[in-house]
Amino acid sequence: MTHRLYYTDSLLTTFEATVLSSNHNNIVLDTTAFYPTSGGQPFDTGTLGGRAVLDVIDGDDGVITHVLDAPLEQGAKVTGVIDWARRFDHMQQHTGQHILSAAFERTFGVRTESFHLGLASCTIDLAREVSRAEIAMAEMVACDIVFDNRPVRVRFVSEAEAAALPLRKDPTRTGTLRLVEIDDCDLSACGGTHVPATGRVGVIVVSGWERSKGGSRIEFVCGHRAVASHQRLRHIVSGLVKHLTVAPEEIGAAVERLQAESRANQKALRQLREAAAAQEAGALAAAAEDIGAFRRAIVTRAGWDLASLKILATAIAAHPGCVAVVMGDDTPVPVIVARAGDVSFDAAAWIKAVTTALGGRGGGRPELAQGGVAASVDKVLAFAQESVR
Repeated sequence: MTHRLYYTDSLLTTFEATVLSSNHNNIVLDTTAFYPTSGGQPFDTGTLGGRAVLDVIDGDDGVITHVLDAPLEQGAKVTGVIDWARRFDHMQQHTGQHILSAAFERTFGVRTESFHLGLASCTIDLAREVSRAEIAMAEMVACDIVFDNRPVRVRFVSEAEAAALPLRKDPTRTGTLRLVEIDDCDLSACGGTHVPATGRVGVIVVSGWERSKGGSRIEFVCGHRAVASHQRLRHIVSGLVKHLTVAPEEIGAAVERLQAESRANQKALRQLREAAAAQEAGALAAAAEDIGAFRRAIVTRAGWDLASLKILATAIAAHPGCVAVVMGDDTPVPVIVARAGDVSFDAAAWIKAVTTALGGRGGGRPELAQGGVAASVDKVLAFAQESVR
């Protein structure tokens, strides 16, 4: 087994060790301060003997493997250096999780089922759904514990001793257990790295929540991450205040007003497009090429969106005997095919043919179909002129 220095000293950033085995770039030491991925917490990074540590793996046999960017010789004496910024970030988040989970359980009796420490934020999954008010209260309780700067202690006990203690959750390991205790807050079996006092967590902020597996998934950030999150939010709010020319508390109402105006404008624009398309469609239908079984109108419109193309195509096809192929100039090329009710041309089959030949995807019904073709407008136009017969 590898002796784990981080068990008793999470603040340790440098250490000396001996290489017990070396398999290519996979190194096993007699002792280490590098934390391996475990319990929802990612591994530490840094250097070992001048080599970069790319991964740290906790084996079932208690042996920790360090994956490096270059090998080390067996028997070598090496110095390990922990990336302190990453380590301290993980310490802040993990201790913050203990505090937040304890706040939910002590205040509302809601247990934490799982924990994940991500690159940007952390999550806990709670056993039941919680309300916005409960989240806000738990957040305040957690921050009060942080501000109290309570000691965070580590001790080791046997399974029998642990069974008699009020642990927040049942331990998953057997044998000697490492307990992390926060005064009048939390007592949990945990192998992770933690700050020595709650004040060093800085602050705990819930940044979001959602329903998950019959409960609630709570997203949160602590310490430096909370500061960075506030800075991003401040930048966003400042931008909205500037562009909307409203006070921060008026942003919601201003956005609702803009959305209502946008819906009204879109409705008016759609009506104008329909009127313009009906007028233009008459001229296009009159000028459509007579190819015997029907008359075809193959039209390109630069800068038109799919909705506008569809309005024009269906307006042309409203004229008896007409088939309309209307395309824009985006990538992929948007194409709408429509036919009059008295024409036997299969619009869906033609869309399948053009996307098969030139790439893309689409579908629809015999009377109306659409697709996006992965080719140039000129190639789609040439295919239409050759095949719409």
